[in-house]
Amino acid sequence: MATNEESRGLMSLLDWFANRRKSGSISQERHERDIADGLWNKCPECGVLTYNKDLMANQMVCLECGHHMRVDSNERISQLIDANTWKPIDENLRPADPLQFRDRKAYSDRLREYQEKTGLNDAVQTGFGQIDGLPAALGVMDFRFLGGSMGSVVGEKLTRLIEQATQKRYPVVIVCASGGARMQEAMLSLMQMAKISAALERHRAAQLLYIPVLTNPTTGGVTASFAMLGDIILAEPKATIGFAGRRVIEQTLRQKLPDNFQTAEDVLKHGFVDAIVPRTQLKKTLAQLIALHQPLTTAPNLVHLETVLNEGLGAEAGARG
Repeated sequence: MATNEESRGLMSLLDWFANRRKSGSISQERHERDIADGLWNKCPECGVLTYNKDLMANQMVCLECGHHMRVDSNERISQLIDANTWKPIDENLRPADPLQFRDRKAYSDRLREYQEKTGLNDAVQTGFGQIDGLPAALGVMDFRFLGGSMGSVVGEKLTRLIEQATQKRYPVVIVCASGGARMQEAMLSLMQMAKISAALERHRAAQLLYIPVLTNPTTGGVTASFAMLGDIILAEPKATIGFAGRRVIEQTLRQKLPDNFQTAEDVLKHGFVDAIVPRTQLKKTLAQLIALHQPLTTAPNLVHLETVLNEGLGAEAGARG
């Protein structure tokens, strides 16, 4: 039979475990509350917790493993466009439901739901702004809105953007994030592929630059049209890029695909993109590419270079004379 001293010791040990379990529960609740309150963000790739302000300062790229987290169109615009230079166009274009499409929910109800959730009328924002002081036309797809799917409004807004850019003689940059054509609009959505492609051909004929930026994911009818028609095609690291989905291809071929299949790195290896650019370097890279393709009279750095070269050649000729 246990003595009083042994009983007290046993009770103390039990109390210690009880207190530890209780404090652990409180700590877990506090931890979950902090994450829920938006103070921390857990990387889906490596699991590391990062203070949200630090993550946003690094453009939502994990500081530990470099994983590129998904960003919405508003964040993307603020990352790429110089402050106070963004001028959106066609903000009031709204999708219709001419086919009266219905699956588990009416298409019109689904549109209202996503409009309320995202604050957008459809899955793309378009406008003009400056990238490191250089004027450009920018279209940014938003995956939050029906998976960034391409319907009539997306096609119309991008086409108008490209046509206005051609008139202004601006380069066009389109940031792609889409599951493809929007099934609820059937043939009307597929028609957008040809419409946007025709506008890009007129832009190309005017000898103007077009750069698509492929982010995670870029698939379906978007990949089959304007995402692959760029003069220079850029991609973010490890972005999923393809046409049909991995599962569909495996079921069709009846064989297992490599783990890196349809990643930006695999697509680059096979020549479908020109470069993989980390998000933190994207604005600088776009500015350099745009500057290189600007007429000398509108590219300050190149004008300065031309002046220096001309002065140097003139001085050399004078010395020879």
